[in-house]
Amino acid sequence: MKNNFKKNFAYIDGANLHKGIKDFGWRLDYKRFRVWLKEKYSVECAYLFIGLIPKYKDLYAFLQKSGFTLIFKETTYDGNGRVKGNCDADLVLAAVRDTFENSYFKSVLVSSDGDYAGLVKFLLEKNKFKILLSPDEHCSVLLKRTNAPISYLSDKRNILENIDRLYKKAPDADKTA
Repeated sequence: MKNNFKKNFAYIDGANLHKGIKDFGWRLDYKRFRVWLKEKYSVECAYLFIGLIPKYKDLYAFLQKSGFTLIFKETTYDGNGRVKGNCDADLVLAAVRDTFENSYFKSVLVSSDGDYAGLVKFLLEKNKFKILLSPDEHCSVLLKRTNAPISYLSDKRNILENIDRLYKKAPDADKTA
């Protein structure tokens, strides 16, 4: 097998990323985020694990155009009509598969969910882990206990925020047409 494994892979829990950023009151510029992953962490392949909801097909097309490889999870609805599409097992399986196939040099995990602590420990043991990118400071203590390097995306808000909405004014807000 060819030894050109200086490329890194990112494994992104889409729901955790979106909710973590949204809870802090800002919107992530996904296109800018993808470029940042490539430039900062040499991420060649960015897997974004996300629930499949047909009404969001335009979002999915945008994310793919921005350079993400989408891995869809079939969704269901709970008793209150909320969408359920837990991608944790699919993300772990993909990361472990890619590790054993030696598909990448180092991995980047984007999530703050403690359910991934076992995966992080495994990747550290295999010397295949680069960094954990947590959407915010509310990263699980289980992840912190792994002693893996962690960076908080909330600290990168100035470069990763979608600022388009900041410059859009409400119609007639300043009494101009």
